[in-house]
Amino acid sequence: MKSLLILGAGGFGRMVAETAQALGYEKVVFLDDAVKDEAVIGMCCDYEIRHKEYPVAVAAFGNNKMRLYWTDKLLEEGYEVPAIVHPSAVVSPSAVLEPGCFVMQRAVVNTNTRIGRAVLVNSGAIVDHNSVVCAGAHVGLGSVVKSDCTIESGCKVEAGEVIFSTRRKIEGVDSRSLEDAVYAFGFGQQCSYVKPFGEGHINETYAVYMPGADGKDTPLYVLQRININVFKNPDQVMTNIFGVTEYLRSMIREEGGDLDREALSYIKTKSGESYFEDADGQPWRCLHYVPDSVCYQMVERPEQFYQSALSFGHFLKQLGDYPAESLYETIPKFHDTVKRFHDFKDALRKDVKNRARLCREEIEFVLAREDDCGVLMRQLEEGILPLRVTHNDTKLNNILFDKNTGEGLCIIDLDTIMPGLAANDFGDSIRFGASTAEEDEKDLNKVHFDIELYRIYVKGYLEMAKDVLTPAENASLPWGARLMTLECGMRFLADFLQGDVYFKTTYPEHNLVRARTQFRLVKEMEEQFDQMQEIVETF
Repeated sequence: MKSLLILGAGGFGRMVAETAQALGYEKVVFLDDAVKDEAVIGMCCDYEIRHKEYPVAVAAFGNNKMRLYWTDKLLEEGYEVPAIVHPSAVVSPSAVLEPGCFVMQRAVVNTNTRIGRAVLVNSGAIVDHNSVVCAGAHVGLGSVVKSDCTIESGCKVEAGEVIFSTRRKIEGVDSRSLEDAVYAFGFGQQCSYVKPFGEGHINETYAVYMPGADGKDTPLYVLQRININVFKNPDQVMTNIFGVTEYLRSMIREEGGDLDREALSYIKTKSGESYFEDADGQPWRCLHYVPDSVCYQMVERPEQFYQSALSFGHFLKQLGDYPAESLYETIPKFHDTVKRFHDFKDALRKDVKNRARLCREEIEFVLAREDDCGVLMRQLEEGILPLRVTHNDTKLNNILFDKNTGEGLCIIDLDTIMPGLAANDFGDSIRFGASTAEEDEKDLNKVHFDIELYRIYVKGYLEMAKDVLTPAENASLPWGARLMTLECGMRFLADFLQGDVYFKTTYPEHNLVRARTQFRLVKEMEEQFDQMQEIVETF
């Protein structure tokens, strides 16, 4: 016989008894300290001695504190303490009902809600989606708890009252702007915690951890604040990103690839916008976290550089038919080396920090290469080189690698997706990856252009992109390596002359040291330029 022991034989207890009978409990008895009748078989303290006879029990007290107290006592004793749901109530399959809660006549519990232990959701009440009603609370007759609300433990929502969305404290959220962004993308009620993520120096980035099916917190999303000092038109940045990533998904689907791992997937706000603007006018965007991936800051072994070449070559190939002219130029003339040369000369002319006297040799190095700066730009103007969809920041750390196989997964940091030259993307990879030392190495004896790493990159890049590139573009690749390295050195040197206003520095000569490493690489590329061209022709 299916039986139920109810602690509390008052008005609410009798309501629960009627509900229990409607649910198929054939025998319902009570424990109560005050009420005496044939259905009351003892006092509440007798719950221990009645356990074997009645293994299933609930605490049906109208008082929140009493209901929670006795529910916990029953659980401690080892009773089965079910959730009691009236047959006329509507409860979503995704809702979580904890032990000893009650959902009464015609109440509604919507999608992804959590009803805590010993909670009473009274007749006609509505708890809307993604809300949490904590232990021992009472949602009164005909009241409404709207979506994304939290009703704290022991609280009562009065009959007919409407509770609007509330915010809960999220660990790691230390500013109102970050909190607003978390809620703008709909993570506020479920988010476990937030923590800084990655090693980028431009945008402020966080991993958003959510509870997983196995009970462990898992990073599912990446939240970024876009640096508007660098990207002054975030709407254009995000229009480019959504256009390109959605196109990439269609290409990956055609190739039979993994849509969740081979391209970044961005998320719109709850209001359907491509980014959220906080109270300070700062833009925030969100994307899916790519699981089982890793990012490398430096080339640790040749295979990594080869994989990066495959990745960037494949990226160019996938976007070969994308209309480059439809993209915004989010940083105007970003890789216009002629403009960069003129910017350098302007910084030299002004010499606002009186630093030109400290770098005469480096200045002469740049001035002697004025004609070189126009090589690729002239070919673009003459229609010899076509515009491509280019990444414009093709360092190794802008690729996610599969942490298990070591293969390149997808390209990240898409802020600088713009129309550009294939040679520029190729060249920036070489500048960064085919150097034997870091960008700010003080000892120039350690800084060399590694022609074998160059060969490895050319091989991987052309394996993927050769069928897309024109003969003129193939021939332009060695020039891309020379000019991107020269351009970067010019920018470091100009910033040094201007007082370090753009690049982050840690000591006064930092930008000058960076410029010197780039110029050392340029000099060695010039010395080996014929061989660089021959390597491209080989593949």
